Amino acid sequence: MNAPHEYTGPEPVNWESKAEELVQSFITEEKNVFRRNHGEIPQLGDEHIVRIDGAVSNPINLTIHELANKFKQATITSALQCAGNRRHTMRTELHEVQGIDWFDGAVMNGVWTGPRIRDVLLKVGLDQKAQEEMGSWHVQFACLGFDCQDDSYYGSSISLARAMDYGKDAILALQLNGKPLLADFGGPVRVLIPGVCGARSVKWVSQITVTDQSSPNFYQTFDYKVLPPEATGENAHLFWDKVPPLMGLPVNSAIALPRNGSTVHRDIDGLIEVKGYAVPGGDNGPITKVEISVDDGNSWQEAQITCPSPSRWCWSLWQARVSPNPGKVTILSRAHDQRDMQDGNSVWNLRGVAYSGYGQAKDIHIVE
Repeated sequence: MNAPHEYTGPEPVNWESKAEELVQSFITEEKNVFRRNHGEIPQLGDEHIVRIDGAVSNPINLTIHELANKFKQATITSALQCAGNRRHTMRTELHEVQGIDWFDGAVMNGVWTGPRIRDVLLKVGLDQKAQEEMGSWHVQFACLGFDCQDDSYYGSSISLARAMDYGKDAILALQLNGKPLLADFGGPVRVLIPGVCGARSVKWVSQITVTDQSSPNFYQTFDYKVLPPEATGENAHLFWDKVPPLMGLPVNSAIALPRNGSTVHRDIDGLIEVKGYAVPGGDNGPITKVEISVDDGNSWQEAQITCPSPSRWCWSLWQARVSPNPGKVTILSRAHDQRDMQDGNSVWNLRGVAYSGYGQAKDIHIVE
């Protein structure tokens, strides 16, 4: 592992909204957007420069004005989800894990605008070998000059093939929901990689490098990986270089209402209302179906998807009216995307990432 790194900056801001507030709006309101940081929040102005270099013909420095005006702007509606979303459930239902104790709110859905990374790289020109071997080459993203808890900068990377695929919609986001991107969310410019965990969508990006190597940064090499179940805090060093960086997350859902431990009265028809969200796995959106169970998964009832997804990258909001028996029950949810169904048996891993067990509302007291 890297040499020990001492972080002396301010305590990083990490915060999530309650799930019941998240599902009030298909496009996440600014006040409900989760914050995930490994260091301080840089306060950058329009003079910020993004350097494009590496295996390119014409390395270049681009200003925010140039990114906004010299390239066609793409508008992508996409969810963004922390790799550790729902970690609390893995911790409490399976076994203790490392990392922030995220509940179900480290996810959001937004309208992002900015130039495609593909167009920026076409402008500078890829070297011949990079063009020929895109599948094994990489695009590294870095926010330089700002210390993190585990490294002197934050960095990550994706495959060059993904960056250059028009249909994968990778952009340099300058706006969120029609407004200039705030510093809290990575402004004035961040990477947005739809269908990939949020750790790869580097905020405050200052350098983009085309190379035949994955990012050497701590957060690409020693974090955000699904280690095998035999990896523990004592022997994890044996596995980090054997496990690929986490990219796409599995199809997932969560129940926002009713909340755990609440008392719910059945209506005159013996029904209660259940609400939540569902997020497609990787590139496999949109969500095609959500189902609810009130009898421990013995039977399932299809929920109504209340906000049809305008793209394969979006989450879906759903609701259902179900008829549980009086007494204490657990309500479950499972989502389907174009390829997979949410599995009720998410496998434990040390870092508690990519948890996708059934959504659940536990200890609900149903009364007449």
